[in-house]
Amino acid sequence: MNLKISGLQYLILLFICFSVTNINAQQDSQYTQYMFNTMSVNPAYAGSRGQLTMASLYRAQWIGLNGAPETFTLNLHSPIRNSRVGYGISVINDNIGDGVVQETTLDAVISYTLDISQTGKLSFGLNANGNFLSLDFNGLRNFNEDGQNQQITAEGNISEFNPNFGIGFYYHTDKYYLGLSAPNLLRNEYFDNNGQNLLSISRINYYLITGYVFDLNGNLKFKPALLTKAVGGAPLQVDVSANFLFNEQFSFGAAYRWDAAVSAMAGFQITDQIMLGLAYDRETSELGATRFNDGSFEIFLRLELLKRFQRTVSPRFF
Repeated sequence: MNLKISGLQYLILLFICFSVTNINAQQDSQYTQYMFNTMSVNPAYAGSRGQLTMASLYRAQWIGLNGAPETFTLNLHSPIRNSRVGYGISVINDNIGDGVVQETTLDAVISYTLDISQTGKLSFGLNANGNFLSLDFNGLRNFNEDGQNQQITAEGNISEFNPNFGIGFYYHTDKYYLGLSAPNLLRNEYFDNNGQNLLSISRINYYLITGYVFDLNGNLKFKPALLTKAVGGAPLQVDVSANFLFNEQFSFGAAYRWDAAVSAMAGFQITDQIMLGLAYDRETSELGATRFNDGSFEIFLRLELLKRFQRTVSPRFF
């Protein structure tokens, strides 16, 4: 039996598969430019750039698919002058189905840094957050599962709020960095008592991020990087990237998400304080061959707002 569904119905069916009756893992957002968006996955990164920094990222997933996921992140962090403490705030918003599913996480972050060698620094980070998840039942109706119609009778919107907290560790020198983190340590259940037999569960997402900067010559640097994300009930996600930085101003490279996508990236250090990054993903999975998927797109912007703090200095490459 051939079943034709719209792009929005496809997305909602995915959500239903992860939320109705059965208990399944809910993964955090994914980023191609994770090497520039580190504080969204590791609170220990706060303050590590040695100055007041604002970073923002927008990701449009599966361009061409009506109602496809969109993610927006905003981070602001800084060290406290003449101390080992860093602090920051973070906002992450996910939107699926043009508002059918909305999730927003607000984080408050603090870190503490130790000098463990002449060039090496080890930071410990904590984050406390609140997560708002809302579901519009008007968009979840008359879907077909295994050839049988399933009717959702609820109407309107339901929303839930859950607190959480996470930890992270971040070691870096002038050339190398390594981070381990779990941004959400509590297992939260959503919509468990709404009477509609819906259950969405967030589980712990573990991150490992690392990279090394090689000086190829006076004007060219090379940085391979790796992000690994693990969560129970979902496949292991591995992102490998390789970027070149020319004349401290222009970066370009490629990335591969294991069994999922290939990516192209470019970055521009417009001024000493402003950096712009772009990325494009093309799916290598079955979804990538569908006519309604034209890939995924990211745009990243970083502003270095103040340069008064010079105790910790990091290369622009991370």
